[in-house]
Amino acid sequence: MPNSPPSRCGLCDGTTWSEQDEKVALCFKQMTSLVDQTRAASTSRRTLPVDSMSLPSSKNVLDGGWGWVIVVACFVAQFLAYGSPQSVGVLYPEWLHAFQEGKGMTAWVGSLVSGVGLIASPVCSACVDNFGARPVTIFSGVMVAGGLMLSAFAPNVQFLIFSYGIVVGLGCGLVYAATLTITCQYFDKRRGLALGIVTTGTSVGGFLYATAQNELILLFDLDGCLLIIGALALNLMACAGFMRPLNMPAYYLKQKAALERTEEQLFENPPADDFKTTPGTGERTLTVKGLLIIIDAKDITITTTSKKGGFMAGSAIVKIIKEKRQAYSKYMHSTADFLQDRNFMALCIAIFLFSLGAFPPVLFMEDVAMSEGLIDEVSIIPLVSIVAVTAGMGKLTLGILADVRWINSLFLYAFTLLGTGAALLLIPISKSYVGLQILSAVVGFFSGNWSLTSYITTKIVGLDKLTQAHGILMFFGGFGIVLGPPVVGCFFDWTQSYDLAFYFSGGSVLLGGVTLFLCALPHWDKKKADIDRFDIQYTSNCDKVASVA
Repeated sequence: MPNSPPSRCGLCDGTTWSEQDEKVALCFKQMTSLVDQTRAASTSRRTLPVDSMSLPSSKNVLDGGWGWVIVVACFVAQFLAYGSPQSVGVLYPEWLHAFQEGKGMTAWVGSLVSGVGLIASPVCSACVDNFGARPVTIFSGVMVAGGLMLSAFAPNVQFLIFSYGIVVGLGCGLVYAATLTITCQYFDKRRGLALGIVTTGTSVGGFLYATAQNELILLFDLDGCLLIIGALALNLMACAGFMRPLNMPAYYLKQKAALERTEEQLFENPPADDFKTTPGTGERTLTVKGLLIIIDAKDITITTTSKKGGFMAGSAIVKIIKEKRQAYSKYMHSTADFLQDRNFMALCIAIFLFSLGAFPPVLFMEDVAMSEGLIDEVSIIPLVSIVAVTAGMGKLTLGILADVRWINSLFLYAFTLLGTGAALLLIPISKSYVGLQILSAVVGFFSGNWSLTSYITTKIVGLDKLTQAHGILMFFGGFGIVLGPPVVGCFFDWTQSYDLAFYFSGGSVLLGGVTLFLCALPHWDKKKADIDRFDIQYTSNCDKVASVA
């Protein structure tokens, strides 16, 4: 029987079946080796620690090293962000003259720029936890600069409330959360000193910006001043470059975990159909990334086209929703636990009353001096500058005192509230500009207690829950700041005098200090320990009776 010619494949351009089988076997062998290499690479990558991506070791950088670079960067960031809001008292008379609105309405601008960021602190803290301090600071730089420049074109106070009060205020809130969080991560034993230096940036900014804005208004008018200050705020993005994360943010950890799960699912049992190729497809140019994209696309197609795949996708979505609901439920329970803590709740009430009473005098101090006829116009060194520079001194001093072992930080904070309240009550009595300067210095020094908030919060709830608890605390502080200036402005519009307003402010701050002092007394802890000891003894006696029976 004559030899029959080899069979031909009509789809392979004249190649025989045997030649086609050899090419398919060769392609499958190459793809199998590529999968093995990819699996080995992914396995070795998964064995690396999470912080191996050029992240420093937390044990080696605490209380030194790059941490001091972080301190300088955060100091400059707070200087640029809070310089204009802290010296808004210089802009307040200019806005009164330009828009001819009431003091209560115009005061909303200054109250919102300092209060909105604090009210949104839980959201700002969540942003820092998920995305990290560096991206949040970059985004905040755009917001602060854009809001300041937009305020230069404000046609009325309502537009200014949005551009300067809300946009700049939210940007400042993001900067505040990012700088405090990353500073606390890099410092442990010297945390009080580091936080004192960082938060001094707001005071130094308020001192220098007050004089600078006063001179810029004389040279370039109010609009030109806001444009120049907004351009300077763009340097916040440069400060963000130095904020190297000590721990990977939650967003990147989720992405990394999702990628690892995808690799495990794809290369655990790879289907043979996915590695079939046709001759001439250039198998040597196929990369691992392209292979992942191809297999992922096929998996999506199969899932969407099959009923079983649709059911599996739906069940996966339901599972994700349940997990999200459980996470939010745990968040709410932890928040409730914070509010049940006596010291933390007393601190929230104290910071609310302090913000309600202590912030409005800083905003209205220049207008008080001009209304009483003590000065004709804003002086070369405004009262807000005195408040700012003494607040910086207070932040450093109180931060150093907080690190002293035998000093109770809660009592120290309560003492600052009592001193601020006493100084505010003396302002209506003072009838000279020198007296206002002295009282402004006292109020500013004790207002440096903002450097203690993160330190005290860490002592109460721990470093792991700092961002969440500090966000809640700043919410109370921001709520007080937003309410304070409009209330004081309404007092003036009603009585045409600041006396009743300052009595209200001083009384609120004193009430907060007394409340915190009483709640921080160790008597409550001793009483709780006695109750717990009585419960233990009662339980043990019941157990003895039960055993005898």
